[in-house]
Amino acid sequence: MPIVVRLDRMLVERGMTLTELADRVGITVANLSILKTGKAKAVRLATLDAVCRELDCQPGELLEHVDGPAA
Repeated sequence: MPIVVRLDRMLVERGMTLTELADRVGITVANLSILKTGKAKAVRLATLDAVCRELDCQPGELLEHVDGPAA
């Protein structure tokens, strides 16, 4: 997939677990896990906003476009 989610990297850099982020953002660990593994087909802007707010980052730090075929 040409869009790669860098949530793992941001969590490590912030010293935060996926469970902690899920609690702070108010969504399930399962839904965050789907996003983290790149299996999500879409992400709500409100969710992206909440994740960026809690991780103190910009959307471009979480999402990266890479060359390659679309899934």
